[in-house]
Formats: sequence, C-alpha cells, structure tokens
Amino acid sequence: MSTTTRTAAPKTSAPAVGERDTSVKKVVVYAALIAFAIIYIYPFVVQLVTAFKTNADAVDHPLSLIPDPFSLDAWNRLLDTQFPLWFTNSFVVTIFVTVMRVLFCSMAGYALARLKFFGRDTVFLLLLAVMSVPGIVLLIPKFLVINYLGIYNSYPALILPLAVDAAGVFIMKQFFEQIPPSIEEAARIDGAGPFRTFWSVVLPMARPALITLTILSFQGSWNELGHFIIATNDSDLYTLTRGLASLTSGGLGSGNQFPITMMAGLLMTIPSAIVFIFFQRYFTQGANAGAEKG
Repeated sequence: MSTTTRTAAPKTSAPAVGERDTSVKKVVVYAALIAFAIIYIYPFVVQLVTAFKTNADAVDHPLSLIPDPFSLDAWNRLLDTQFPLWFTNSFVVTIFVTVMRVLFCSMAGYALARLKFFGRDTVFLLLLAVMSVPGIVLLIPKFLVINYLGIYNSYPALILPLAVDAAGVFIMKQFFEQIPPSIEEAARIDGAGPFRTFWSVVLPMARPALITLTILSFQGSWNELGHFIIATNDSDLYTLTRGLASLTSGGLGSGNQFPITMMAGLLMTIPSAIVFIFFQRYFTQGANAGAEKG
C-alpha cells in the first residue's frame, strides 16, 4: 500500500495590524512634513521669480511662478541705486561685529566659567536678566548712550553696541564649563598664565561653540535693523536692511516696484545663506573636544 504525501501550499500572511498602523502613521507624518515644507518654501520661490518679472507682470500676477516676460530690469535698476554702498556698509559692519563678538563673548564666558572673583554670580544673574529683556526695549537707551558719546552717524555707532551679546556670553560659559579643569591645571603647572591657558589650551577646544557663535553673530548683525535705525540717519551709512526698508517704504517713487525690492532681498540673503551652509555641519556638533584622555 503506497502513501502519497501532499505539500501544503505556502500561505501568505497578511501584515499585522500593528505594522499597518505604523505604515499609516508614517504616511501621514511625511505628508504633513511635505505640506509644511511647501508652505515654508513657497514665499521664497515667489520672491525669486518676482525678482525677474517686469513691474506690470508682478502687479497683475503677484503669485505666478512663471515670469512673463523674463526681465533683468530689476537688476539693472538696483545697481543704479545705492545698493552697492549698502552692501559694502553691511559687509564691513558684519565682519567687525562678528570678530569682536566672538572674541569678547568667549573671553567673558571663560571668565564667568573659570575665574573666581567677587560678584561673579551677580554678574551672571544680570546677564540672564538682560537676555530676558526684548531688544526693542533697549533701543532708546542705546540711542541716548550713542548720542552722549558723540559717535552718532559713524561706523563706531553701528559696530560698538553690537560687539557683545548676552546670549553669546551664555553659550560660551556653558561650553567652557564642560571642559575638564584638569586640562587647565596641567597648563598652569607648565607655567601658562590665565590668558595663555585660555588662548592656547581652552579656546581651541571650543571650536563647536565658536562656530555656532560665529553663525549667530554673522546672521544677527547682517539682518539687524532696529539698532541701525537709531544709530544713524546718514544715507551714506545705511546698511542693506536700512536701505531695503527705505525701498519698500517708497524710496523708489510711485508704484509698488515689487521686482526691484525682491531682487534686493534675494541678493541680501545670499551671504547669510553661504555662511550657514558652509558651517552648518558644525552647528550642532557636540562638545567632545574637551574630553580627557585616559
């Protein structure tokens, strides 16, 4: 008597309920992210396209993403304004402010983190208090100080009040406190003084915080407007933000003049974007440089 064996056909198991729920959640999350990305990016695309429109086309079709016709008239007209001077002023002020802020904030942060002196805790509390005050509240006191010092309508008036930032001091202080004190003790044993220890030993370890502070300082001073309004009324000292504000408030004469203002805004964003893209990989880098070697 012979027996025959039958092999059962493989059954395809349906996805588990939990897996289906997870897939649905992922689709919903990604769809929401894409929607928010489009909402965020769309105004920048409109700005880019409008910069290459004619004034009539920009007024008649402000949200159109196709210039009709394509025109470089806004670029040519912008060069006939004081835009090159505004760009130069912004570049000079931003470079000086960034260098001074990185230097002074790192020195102040190290002093608060390591040096023992009378009133250190009080100074830190005052620093936190300054951080909690909106910048717009300090504009009138800044104007009074600038006017009292006799530097109104000058480059020092644009630069010096921005040379130190409370948030920058706080960032550097918090970073320096993560560096093991034993490294500084070894430097002092070798004969290094406080400044030599700071400059040659501690500061090179603070590269992630320094780059973060550089990005914030550059973008903050490049995009600053309120301080520049109260620091000067001389058109020869206008920065890009002040000059662009004058364009949008009727500095070009009659008409909306959307293309030229969009072109100016587009060119203004390029340096700040380049700095961020170049340094962005260091922006959130951890503070592992100060770790002790076993």
